Amino acid sequence: MSVSLEAPALDSDVPVPDGAIPVPDGAILPLDSLAGEWMSREDIVHLPSLRNQWGQAHVNADLSSLSWLAMPPFSGGYHTGSLRVNGVPLAATAFRWSAWGVQRKHDTPDLSVETEVRFGFRERNVNWRIRVQNNSAQPQSVALEQELLAMMAQSTVDWGWTYGTPWNHGHHHDFYTTERIRAAVTAEHPTQVNVVAEDARWIRLGSPRLPGIQRDEDDEPMLLETELPDHSTSDSGRVRAPGVTALVRNIIARSGVGETIYLSPTPDEIPVTRDTDLRLRRVRLGEGGILSLAVCLSNPGQTGVIVTHGNHPDSLQISVENGRLVLSAGGERVASSVTPAAGTWLQLEARVSAAGASLRLGGEEIARTEPWWNGQRWQAARLAGVVTITDKHSECASVFAFPTEPDAIVVAGSCGRATWTRELAAGQSTEVEFVLAFDTSVDIACRTAVHAARSFAARWDATADAWRTLWRSAFTPGNTEFSGYLPTLSTEDSDVARTYYLGALLALYMRNTGVSKLGPVFLTGGPRLGATTTYFWEQAEVARIASLLEPVATRAWIVAAFAQPYTECHSFDTYAMLPVGNNYAANATSLFHVVSVYLGVTGDTSVLTETAGDRSVLDHLRGLAARARTGRANFGDHTLIDFGNDAWELLECVPNYRHAVVSFNAAFVGLLQQFSVLCTQLGHPEEAAAAADDSEKLASAVLSRYVPGGRWSIMTPAGGTTIGHCLDFFHVADHLTARLGPSQRQEMVAFVAEHLLEGDWMRALDPEDPIAPQSDRPDHGAAGAFCGWPGNTARGLARLGRRDLAVTILQRAHRATSGALWGQAMEAVGKGHYRVAERGVSNRDSLGAVAVTDAVLTALFGLELTLDRVGTGQLESELGTLRNVRAAGFDLVSRHGSDVVGCAQPSERSARRIAQPIPSVLASDATPRCASMASTDRQMIGDATLATARRG
Repeated sequence: MSVSLEAPALDSDVPVPDGAIPVPDGAILPLDSLAGEWMSREDIVHLPSLRNQWGQAHVNADLSSLSWLAMPPFSGGYHTGSLRVNGVPLAATAFRWSAWGVQRKHDTPDLSVETEVRFGFRERNVNWRIRVQNNSAQPQSVALEQELLAMMAQSTVDWGWTYGTPWNHGHHHDFYTTERIRAAVTAEHPTQVNVVAEDARWIRLGSPRLPGIQRDEDDEPMLLETELPDHSTSDSGRVRAPGVTALVRNIIARSGVGETIYLSPTPDEIPVTRDTDLRLRRVRLGEGGILSLAVCLSNPGQTGVIVTHGNHPDSLQISVENGRLVLSAGGERVASSVTPAAGTWLQLEARVSAAGASLRLGGEEIARTEPWWNGQRWQAARLAGVVTITDKHSECASVFAFPTEPDAIVVAGSCGRATWTRELAAGQSTEVEFVLAFDTSVDIACRTAVHAARSFAARWDATADAWRTLWRSAFTPGNTEFSGYLPTLSTEDSDVARTYYLGALLALYMRNTGVSKLGPVFLTGGPRLGATTTYFWEQAEVARIASLLEPVATRAWIVAAFAQPYTECHSFDTYAMLPVGNNYAANATSLFHVVSVYLGVTGDTSVLTETAGDRSVLDHLRGLAARARTGRANFGDHTLIDFGNDAWELLECVPNYRHAVVSFNAAFVGLLQQFSVLCTQLGHPEEAAAAADDSEKLASAVLSRYVPGGRWSIMTPAGGTTIGHCLDFFHVADHLTARLGPSQRQEMVAFVAEHLLEGDWMRALDPEDPIAPQSDRPDHGAAGAFCGWPGNTARGLARLGRRDLAVTILQRAHRATSGALWGQAMEAVGKGHYRVAERGVSNRDSLGAVAVTDAVLTALFGLELTLDRVGTGQLESELGTLRNVRAAGFDLVSRHGSDVVGCAQPSERSARRIAQPIPSVLASDATPRCASMASTDRQMIGDATLATARRG
């Protein structure tokens, strides 16, 4: 078969960002040039994030508020307050992102309002500047009224992927309620949207489930439309509440649209005990919904739950506490004064609406929720020109201070309001500013806020300058900020340059220096999730960049990751060092890849002797390699690895992607190849031979699953099923290149080019695949693709001989950032356009997209930098030149010339030369050894030099 392919066509109306410039030799793109253009609200669905080196937040649709504010150990709930202009909460009509802040604006013919918000650089404060201009020909009086909300709390626990945020009642992650509150920031009259859930949920009697998708009840694809998995940490302290001891009857649900559902036969009675967990029916209440039932308590003074609508953090619930009837919903909990006697039938009715949730007994209201800003937990006060907001439940206080003194400040409940009134002549503009600081006490927060306010102008500019310095340092040998540095790319191709440097900026953006005792960590995503979390899979996507930029931090992460129960979790909380979530099939190969790249970049084999948990890193690698035998399927020819029947451990939303999938089996082929090389270099020839033999057998089994046309067949106990997914493509291309015949290569390339690549981005799953309609998520399904996969696909295409298509992907990738950096998923919107997706609980920021920068190094210059490819690649190509490659065989050329995990100076030979295979550098400094490791292993590791071994 002969296939001739051109780069996929791009519609002529796909916009190209302004400011794309070539990068001259020895220079880098200026950070200012990587800021986004102004983006119309109509063109973006996922609004920009805000970050500094310690924390994260999300801007909202109005002109000033933030949500999802987290700087561990502090996190914020609800939002920070909207701006009203002449009494109206204006919606932002455009947004502009930069590394150090986010601008928003609202323009009318008569008035323009532009705001910007910035975190302090390595500071625990938020800074706002508001500029208003009179566009009319007449004088105007303008009143700027800023809500001052800071529902902040301190917690040293519950920092999982679904990290805890504070509510009036409780401290927990409530994704969908927070999103409802965010969506209401521009409402003219604020309401209690937090108590109104619009989705259909199970009515449950008795002991309620802990919030989250219930694995024993829900085996549908993880589309994340109304529920999240509970990916909290074990220290969250959540326990299941008991049920009441009672009889229940006449359960009736009435939706806000008038549907009535009878949930129990009348007058039959349902007994409820402390252990009862009875699921009745899924119903939707929504705005104006009513849930009623009759209950007869068996004994007075008891504590337990009667009924719950769903198993969500915001679930409407009726319970009893010490005999008193209690109503809970949306982070609110209201105890009535009624303590009914046992043995008496009570007619209860819970109502929900934007005006609040209420509980009625016999038709009489006995409890009602208040607006969440009314002072139930946080109390606002005015103190000497500042506004303080204190938390009653944790050691946390927030202070608003004002560089521009307001004309009026009022406080009520949890909320303050600052008002500035200005008389503006035609064409005149004015600015006002304010600051929020938070800490463990009012005194500390007040000192920080007042100092920030008094030096506002200087600090405002200094924040941007500090980011610019950080950016330059990332490419500077011998810098004092990072333990390494990144290669500079000089090229006339402005598109490739922008993609490369945006990916590098994403690595800096996700780098957090304040959250973990490990030191700098690259967080996986956020800001709606994961304020402290690193996934094993995502760390593999950034392995080369992390090892080049932060070798010391990467080494620390490797040891910490192997100390986790990585066969039972997908990530860990770097704050408390606790595991998070369920197992991922990608864990083993991801962890091995991180170590392989770290060894290939630094040559620091001493990491293999580090103790991680109960054994050395090397022994962990042995255990990963052993999975190729212990995990073999008990079906087929018993050679492929069976990754199990749980779709959550593979692609989550693709229901047939289970068991012996090609992708991770191919990745294991590469793992075994590299483990064989490592064993050879460490002087273990028998282990090396066994791993090589396992690799060959597994490779043959993988290739047997090939389906003509570039697709692959999944092997399951029931037989085979064909699928067209990019994950299979690039893992096979990465690890079985030399074993693929010419027709297979051509067909694989044709499949990707004709079915997956499209315009600025790609689709992970072929839209024509039969499973596509059931996999409607923009990261792993057919609606778009996960941020790391275009880079991986580009590398795969280059390995199969289609470097031209790889270049095309990398030229276009920067167009899918929605004016900032890439998110977890980019979704198709038609005509080759893609945008950062919001649905499917997609992260606005996602570390995995650094894979595009990685792909420039690997696909365009051949810098694989794995332990079996040390020193391979070139520093010049027709696309440009790389300089300052801090890797073994490049800048690290002398065993004794520098500390491999320090800041090595560049070699003069690194400029404009073809890299030759040379021995890698080894760490010369003394490092801790694993006491349990065999002395022969320690000696062999100490003597080993990682040699260059070309593959494929």
